[in-house]
Amino acid sequence: MDTLSAVSRRHRFRAMGTEIELLVDAAEAAGAFVAAEAEFHRLEALLSRFRPDSELSRLNREGTLEAGPDLLRIVELALAARESTGGRFDIRVHDALVAAGYDRSFELVAPEDSTPALHPGLRQERVSVRDGVISLEDGVRLDLGGIGKGYACERAAEILGTAGPCLVNAGGDIATRAGTWTVAVETAAEPLALELSCDSALATSGRDLRRWKRADRVLHHLIDPATGLPSDSDLLRVTAVAQDAVAAEVAAKALFLAGLRDAREEADRLGIPAVLVSRDGSTVLAGGLG
Repeated sequence: MDTLSAVSRRHRFRAMGTEIELLVDAAEAAGAFVAAEAEFHRLEALLSRFRPDSELSRLNREGTLEAGPDLLRIVELALAARESTGGRFDIRVHDALVAAGYDRSFELVAPEDSTPALHPGLRQERVSVRDGVISLEDGVRLDLGGIGKGYACERAAEILGTAGPCLVNAGGDIATRAGTWTVAVETAAEPLALELSCDSALATSGRDLRRWKRADRVLHHLIDPATGLPSDSDLLRVTAVAQDAVAAEVAAKALFLAGLRDAREEADRLGIPAVLVSRDGSTVLAGGLG
């Protein structure tokens, strides 16, 4: 995801397994850059399933945890997203990702292995939140990769926005504050320029980047909760625009899992601006784009 807008200040670093880019239209932003980067690292330390000392890993091990405010809020947002998407967005996919081979930070995942992927079965046990305590029924473990990254984008944008109009880009998940920003979205043909304004956000979900091979089978990280396996959607990639990066992340994944025909109808019906790139090389604009 390329940002086409001209800015006064730019800062890049790596966190959450991806490249982070911070843009601010201001004369001075050094302090805000330091604080926004620190916020990404702080949240990664809380939310990573690859760090045994993270708050999320403790929850996955112990099954019950009096959670801090960030983990609590993200799980609440994720449970609401599961309801609003009819179960297509579901954070109970930890074991399915591990069984498919995504059992470590992605840069450490072997691109090809002769070991067959496993199928752990579906996890339907409950996740509940009450009085600040998150409880997982036996066998449930959570993955917060996508929604955690969207949440971090929003938190960083709040910090960065104190310096001036800003944009936070975390590997294609984008949050903005004030100003008007133009980003280039990859399509099946040539990049499409989208304009973001009024604190809007954008996210992309696709099978084309985080993928690997197990026993001659190409797999990816977008698990279909209905099967517990990497999705066989006829879409290659979905980019969705929403009011914040968490909502955009949820919409992009839910539309991807829906498949091209249903994703187009849903985006149009709900007014979700979306770029749908199919596996056969076509691009469909939906939700008011055109």
